[in-house]
Amino acid sequence: MIHRELLRPQQFRFPCTSHLAFCETATSLNHIMQLSFVLVMVIVATIFTHSNAFLKNKSIIGGFSRLFSVTTSPAGTEKTESYRVFFKDGSKTISPWHDIPLKNGEYFNFINEIPKYTKAKMEVATKEESNPIAQDIKKGKLRDYHGPIFWNYGCLPQTWEDPNVLHPEVKCKGDNDPVDVVEIGSKALATGTVAKVKVLGVLAMIDDGELDWKVIAINSEDPLAASLNDINDVESQLPGTVSGIREWFRWYKTPDDKPLNKFGFDEKALPKKVALEVIAETHEFYNKLKKGVTDKGKLWVN
Repeated sequence: MIHRELLRPQQFRFPCTSHLAFCETATSLNHIMQLSFVLVMVIVATIFTHSNAFLKNKSIIGGFSRLFSVTTSPAGTEKTESYRVFFKDGSKTISPWHDIPLKNGEYFNFINEIPKYTKAKMEVATKEESNPIAQDIKKGKLRDYHGPIFWNYGCLPQTWEDPNVLHPEVKCKGDNDPVDVVEIGSKALATGTVAKVKVLGVLAMIDDGELDWKVIAINSEDPLAASLNDINDVESQLPGTVSGIREWFRWYKTPDDKPLNKFGFDEKALPKKVALEVIAETHEFYNKLKKGVTDKGKLWVN
């Protein structure tokens, strides 16, 4: 079994630094980037394979998700361009982005788009009527990650990263999407699940020149939720988790000949206090969008 000290963030070593001899054997930069991505996937997968907290339940919670009377209703054929996951309140179709509240008591509502251990790039379709979840399409093909994601991944309703606002610290504008959430609980959640999460911290990812916040949170019903209250708790109780998230998102586009993603604030995972400020700010951006103060462009806003 891997010793816990070996899983700490400072122990990560990625290719093309100390492995120069290996890199010299690669025939092209593209080859290096692809091999590097594979190595990153192996390192991150090793962390979670050897973490008891992440082995408690690997089964996807199936059927439908519930938030009061909200259910999900699939339409079309899975793994095709027609597939959609709609949200309903009784018989009425609703928007997960606009009609599900941001807060749920002391917690936040989290809309899960991509179950952990899967590869299909599912997302809330912000430009479609009612904003169902659909698989992203790139260059006419359904988009899949090149390796599985090791956490549940989705977004916060009623938030929006405004592409018109320049962040004073990172000098980038928002990516025109709801705020992303990486949920680190032990259970894989089905696409469309709405869960109450506890916010723990946030990473300021810079993707293709756009600010793309990654809120780190945990399902309020997870056994570890009571003991995790801030990002330092994640670092101490689940060593390697924050570093694994950062490196996964740094490298995941490189097999498509994309550059490495960057992170603001010296690449640090910022504490809960800052994460809550990010959520509050993006919720205000959303409110301006909803009220028509900010131009919606091609976004579907009911």
